[in-house]
Amino acid sequence: MWMTTDDDRGALGVLFAILLGFGVLLGMGAIVIDVGFLYEERAELQNGADAGAIAVAQTCAGEPCLVNKSNYFANHNAKDGASTVDAVCGHDEGGVLPSCPAATGAMTDCPAKPAAGVKYVDVHTSTQTSGGGTLLPPMFARSLVDNGSYEGSRVSACARARWGPPATAANLMAMTISWCEWNQATSSGSNFGPEPPATPPLSVHRVLKLHTTGGTACPSGPAGSDGPGMFGWVDGTGCSVDITDNTYSADTGVSAGSDCKTALAEAYSSRRKVFLPIYTKVTGTGTGGTYALAGFAGFVVTGYWLPGASQKDWLTNKNECKGPDKCVAGYFVEGLMPSTGTIGGPDLGARIVQLIG
Repeated sequence: MWMTTDDDRGALGVLFAILLGFGVLLGMGAIVIDVGFLYEERAELQNGADAGAIAVAQTCAGEPCLVNKSNYFANHNAKDGASTVDAVCGHDEGGVLPSCPAATGAMTDCPAKPAAGVKYVDVHTSTQTSGGGTLLPPMFARSLVDNGSYEGSRVSACARARWGPPATAANLMAMTISWCEWNQATSSGSNFGPEPPATPPLSVHRVLKLHTTGGTACPSGPAGSDGPGMFGWVDGTGCSVDITDNTYSADTGVSAGSDCKTALAEAYSSRRKVFLPIYTKVTGTGTGGTYALAGFAGFVVTGYWLPGASQKDWLTNKNECKGPDKCVAGYFVEGLMPSTGTIGGPDLGARIVQLIG
């Protein structure tokens, strides 16, 4: 075994003194430790900005935008529980968000404004210490030659989230209605009910006759959007369907399968919103029937009357369906879908959020 002699210790001591005297060790410490702290601070601020932007965008998707949501998430992503939210800006339908300034091009800034009409929010964060300071204090950098006045650095970050109607969606309820009926029920998209658990006015209540002998206000058949013999059920699994294209397949019959009866019962008792695909037209009949996708809508079930499954309407306290008709009653709502997807469809009330910068 090699043993350290007194001479070796002396040589190491001299070498250490030389390195220290020339500031090499301090410089290395400044690079490794201080720069490491800056990177860690930047990561925490970016995580906070990301979470804050998503949180604000989620509220904007259902309106109105709640700007203060950003503070909670920015602070809770900081190790010391403190950060500064310098600005929350963007574009929303209600005009809550102020317009963002022009991008600086800095790495810590958000990119340039998106195209006109895009709904988005930017959240800008920066350093705040637990003591209220706005500079991240150095460990070694102040000890370097001619650097004694250095007090620290202010680190910043920015994140952008966008919200809008999806072009594709997953985990939808395997039931569908026509755009014509959605349009009449919502007065062309201007009349939605409040999100549960709020009780809606009767003016938004609608009885959807999924299969009727008396006809509806919407035309039927391939030219009109209500397909006889297709009822409104979608070919899916467990009363759930993923739609990744502009068309989707019909499931024939007027009766709901056992899975959809269970799904309807759960939606009815919980009074939660479900999301449905809305179609513009039908081609083919029976097992060959295909729906053309219009978009996605949120719907709260208040009652239903189907073969082997029925519930009195909890909003009107009535049985709304007569004779041989098969109906589902409820009201349309705006709101955030729990699934991710691609933004790009027409806005029928269902929306998603994406982090885009």
